[in-house]
Amino acid sequence: MPPRQTNPARIMQPGEQHPPEWRGDINPDRLAGQNVGPASKQEEKALRTAADIKDLHRRYSGLADDDLRQIPVLPEGARLDQGSVYFDLNDVDRGEFVATGDMAAGPEHYYVPKSEVDYQLWNRLIGVRNEERLGLASER
Repeated sequence: MPPRQTNPARIMQPGEQHPPEWRGDINPDRLAGQNVGPASKQEEKALRTAADIKDLHRRYSGLADDDLRQIPVLPEGARLDQGSVYFDLNDVDRGEFVATGDMAAGPEHYYVPKSEVDYQLWNRLIGVRNEERLGLASER
């Protein structure tokens, strides 16, 4: 077998250390949970918002329609980015959580990525009551 050519500018991806004919068997989901590689299905699909989901529209009736349109909800099957913070609008008791590499949105989840929501609106979603953190405090 001839020696393998290497490119110093190329970054080795998980699973590439195995022979090509065995890669699929040894590491079938080699990029699962990694924040690298090809675009995820989540990025390819247009995200829906809380305003688009009737159940959430009713449940969060205290929020203005404009606020609900600013809350993206991951589509079913979208992988969560490892290390990123999310909130499940369908499981508010869980609170905000940090995703692990094996997590994906299921039909029973309404995951909202913290990185996509204004911090004051995020605080309202997760139940913060402090007026300063909600942007409601009056100036003195």
